[in-house]
Amino acid sequence: MKTIAIDFETANEQRGSACSVGLAWIEDGKVTRVEERLIRPKEMRFSGMNIAIHGIRPEHVVDAPDFPEVMDEFHDDFRSATMIAHNAAFDFSVWRASLDLYRQSYPELTYLCSLKMAQRIWPHFLSHRLNIVAEHLGLRFAHHNAAEDAAVCAHAALAMAKAVGAAAVNAIPALIGMKPGKLTPQGYEACTCRKA
Repeated sequence: MKTIAIDFETANEQRGSACSVGLAWIEDGKVTRVEERLIRPKEMRFSGMNIAIHGIRPEHVVDAPDFPEVMDEFHDDFRSATMIAHNAAFDFSVWRASLDLYRQSYPELTYLCSLKMAQRIWPHFLSHRLNIVAEHLGLRFAHHNAAEDAAVCAHAALAMAKAVGAAAVNAIPALIGMKPGKLTPQGYEACTCRKA
């Protein structure tokens, strides 16, 4: 079973302003591929705060493809995969808002939140932000680069699978009381955890 970690960066406070996407494929217990694509937002308005976070400026994306074209490249990969994101509520709201902006239907997929998983599996961590989890795992990365964030999410998910004795990342939810989220053409269901 294939799992793909995903991370979006946005141009401004609008969730539909994706300007970058990072993807990391997990197969057979390891990260096998990492990709990043710049995205030209529909509205080319970049806030200073967002630029300060990820360093992407309008001139970096002016010739980039738009959201539907970028995501269409990975359409076949998504169809057979379980998706995962660190703070999936944010990344999947970006995905949905961007699809809404272009009046496109949602894909059919299941996803997990590695932030919620980390909170359940490593409750003793003072914070479960991606950079803190990475630090605990000895992973070095450029935070807020979409490809690096996706890769660290994938490596963290593999470490969590090992911590709970799961054969694969998509087997973790059953062991920790997590209900995977769903995105379907009919709508959206959040990824949730039962109360411990």
